Amino acid sequence: MNYTINRLIAGASFDAVDARTRKALADGGFGILTEIDVAATMKKKLDVEMAPYRILGACNPKMAHQAIGLEPRVGAMLPCNVILRAVDGGIEVSAIDPVASMAAIDNPALHAVAGQVRDLLAGAVAAI
Repeated sequence: MNYTINRLIAGASFDAVDARTRKALADGGFGILTEIDVAATMKKKLDVEMAPYRILGACNPKMAHQAIGLEPRVGAMLPCNVILRAVDGGIEVSAIDPVASMAAIDNPALHAVAGQVRDLLAGAVAAI
């Protein structure tokens, strides 16, 4: 099972793709709750170099509220992570597929919400 929604952006800098990603997420109703610069963390903690890699913890408050109302412990699986990473050929943007991440929870109503969030995230990734 594929667990991410992916797009490769060629011909743009990491920072430009980051800005475009944040705008697309905001336009789709998502805010950024967390941000992790993985490359900087690995350099600081392990003294290893790696290509740029950033994790954005995106949240659509309306959808998160609905999901928590259906399944109170689902917060352990939130927010929806979106990664940006430098790869051969450009910058890859990958968003978690909420349907895949919620598959382990036996709650059909939650699966329906996850499908709606997947559509929103897929739209945001396509808009980058």
